[in-house]
Amino acid sequence: MAKQTETSGPAQINMIREGTTVEGTLRARDDIRISGKILGSLIVDGKAIIAAGGEVDGDVKAADADVAGRIKGEITVKGRLLLKSTAHVEGTVRTTRLIVEEGAVVEGKCEMGQLDKGRAKELGNGAVDKNAQHGTKSSMHQQQAK
Repeated sequence: MAKQTETSGPAQINMIREGTTVEGTLRARDDIRISGKILGSLIVDGKAIIAAGGEVDGDVKAADADVAGRIKGEITVKGRLLLKSTAHVEGTVRTTRLIVEEGAVVEGKCEMGQLDKGRAKELGNGAVDKNAQHGTKSSMHQQQAK
């Protein structure tokens, strides 16, 4: 009898193409690339990629995210958030690690760093560091990253 082995293929990448608008809550287990428009919440267990022409008018929750487009809403990322030079964000940003390229615009509040247990539970997201008392906080208002 032949032995069957299970091999897991590469993670799926979901796509919302340019010219497509989705209204409501969009949930994805795997990575997703948004080149169109989301009117509502985006919840991703993997990486959320908002392309240069992509827009999200609502909250974004993801394990990791790369943003080159526009987001108007709260962003909560457990791991790394990369704001590319063409990114425009209006709203609160919460992440463990933040990378901002020159030219990116953030209008709102930014909270980053390790979260203590109480804050992580309150946000329903974030990495927990038993030794941390409070996350690193910084505010940006209508500034371009330099």
